[in-house]
Amino acid sequence: MTTMPFSRILAAALLCTVAADARVTRLNIEKREATATHETLSGHVSGELDPKDPHNAIITDIQLAPRNARGMVEYTATFAISKPLDMSKASGFLLYSVPNRGNGAATPDADGHVSVVSGWQGDVRPGANVQSIEVPIVPGITGPVVERFVDMPTLSSTLDITRTRYVGLAYQKPVTLDTTKASLIRRTRSGESLPVASNAWAFADCAKTAFPGTPDATKICVKDGFNPEYEYILSFTAKDALVLGIGYAATRDLNSFLRYDTSAENPVAGKIKWAISRGSSQSGNFIRSFIHLGFNQDEQKRIVWDGTNPQIAARQLVLNLRFSNPGGAAGLNEPGSEAVLWWNEYADKTRNRPTSSLLARCKATNTCPKIFETFGALEFWYLRESPNLVGTDAKADIPLPANVRRYFFPGTSHGGGRGGFTTKVAAPPAGCLLPANPNPEVDQNRALLKALAEWVSNGTEPPASRYPRLDRGELAEGTAKAIGFPSIPGAPSPDGLVNKVLDHDFGGDMNYNDVSGSMAKNPPTIRGVIPTLVPKVNADGSDVSGVPSVLREAPLGTYLGWNPTAAGFDKGKQCTLSGGFIPFAATKAARTASGDPRLSLEERYKDHSGYVAAVKAAADKAVKERFLLPDDAKRLIGEAEASDVLK
Repeated sequence: MTTMPFSRILAAALLCTVAADARVTRLNIEKREATATHETLSGHVSGELDPKDPHNAIITDIQLAPRNARGMVEYTATFAISKPLDMSKASGFLLYSVPNRGNGAATPDADGHVSVVSGWQGDVRPGANVQSIEVPIVPGITGPVVERFVDMPTLSSTLDITRTRYVGLAYQKPVTLDTTKASLIRRTRSGESLPVASNAWAFADCAKTAFPGTPDATKICVKDGFNPEYEYILSFTAKDALVLGIGYAATRDLNSFLRYDTSAENPVAGKIKWAISRGSSQSGNFIRSFIHLGFNQDEQKRIVWDGTNPQIAARQLVLNLRFSNPGGAAGLNEPGSEAVLWWNEYADKTRNRPTSSLLARCKATNTCPKIFETFGALEFWYLRESPNLVGTDAKADIPLPANVRRYFFPGTSHGGGRGGFTTKVAAPPAGCLLPANPNPEVDQNRALLKALAEWVSNGTEPPASRYPRLDRGELAEGTAKAIGFPSIPGAPSPDGLVNKVLDHDFGGDMNYNDVSGSMAKNPPTIRGVIPTLVPKVNADGSDVSGVPSVLREAPLGTYLGWNPTAAGFDKGKQCTLSGGFIPFAATKAARTASGDPRLSLEERYKDHSGYVAAVKAAADKAVKERFLLPDDAKRLIGEAEASDVLK
């Protein structure tokens, strides 16, 4: 492997050379920035992994990766650390925030935690304000790759092969540019597949040169342009696999080094008593897989994170799989839901998988962290949350282990909305039918992070889990009738919007429970559909159970975890990661005239002072239950007083 060049290191950079037998071999602090209270250090960290060590053997293709003279596999990643200038004021916590598709910064923490981020995703393009990692390529390895293109610009001629990969690096390059060795299919909304002739498309860029354009292994173009009325599915054989699973080990080793190393080379040596982590969406999936694959134990058999909070994360990350797509979500035929999804042991008889749990490996080594799992309504509707709670047969609740707490945020979009108290309705998210859902999650998450730290540091028991359960009749199939969704004039039905869990056959070379190994069949065969449940709703159409926001407890409308796509190929399907909002009528007369069964704002609160009183009651209740911090409660009440509601 070619190591990251260090010519750009600043003259004042501190070069830390770690003992030869350490997994972190070099820590380059290339930049220092200070405020009145905090210092931020950033640079590159290099490490090496022994492929013979059992702690690393689970990494797909590490045995085939190039090695240095010591027989080790190398990597280099970016990092950033924010710490108090006066470390005597540090809390004793290392707070590691997993970057999402490279996006992550170490920001000063008000509670005195040492804040850390680092690169882990090997297909992320390096750049300013991006956390990245350079991992080795295994030349000569090939494998099947599938890309899906939908809702592209009207009659565009050229698309990046990595269009669906967010900031992904174009590492999945075809073995040959000969289109007779690949396939491009147009699919109609009705499901009919129409092959595109091999002489009517090319691995090329036609943006400046007419078809067949300029040959380019990272792009495809179509002779007559891409028609947005179709879905296009590209299948080809890729070459030169990246050993992406190294991202787990690199994260493990940096956290372990900062926590345990006592040498002068460690900028926080001796100041870390506990380590906790958090990650949202893709980053939360990273945490789930990190624990499941055994990376919460370092090579010296010590625990890495004492506590963790995977947020809005319903799947396992597709990182330790040959030619994987770690930047994906829950699209068609993506394998993230094939894995073990539950914290406690469960026998996946539906898919003929062995009994296992996300905690099986850390239980065996006594390195399981304390876990807060937080998620909202959208995760049920689009990200396939259901099996995490009720398994693949959906017959009973899977009980939670003693070290796990689960908190559901009812009626939220992916990650929550903007918050605020206003009767002004936001525009629909891009491509969606209903207005954007303002229902937030940030306030609950802030309070819960404090509760997690207290659980880890002094054993303070956190709030009891709150989430919808089968034994209480709070989950059902995703139809209006089954969940009890009211008939609201002009509002769409949720029928057909659930992104169902599928049982795939990717071939015999994949370890399905771990999502490791390789895919012999891609696209896979679909063997069946897994029962997929969602929360039932109240008379307003908002989810039951869970930890509601103050806005949800003093509602201005119906807050939804679903939102239909307004137009294009996916019209009528769930609008990916967006929830919707249906406002209440202002007055009884207005709602009666429209036939709306939901009470109006006037009937609920009478006037502005009545609404402020409802917000205050909800905020006080949340503080008492430890789901809201007092300062946030004060802020929310002030926002309600200044709002336009019933003024």
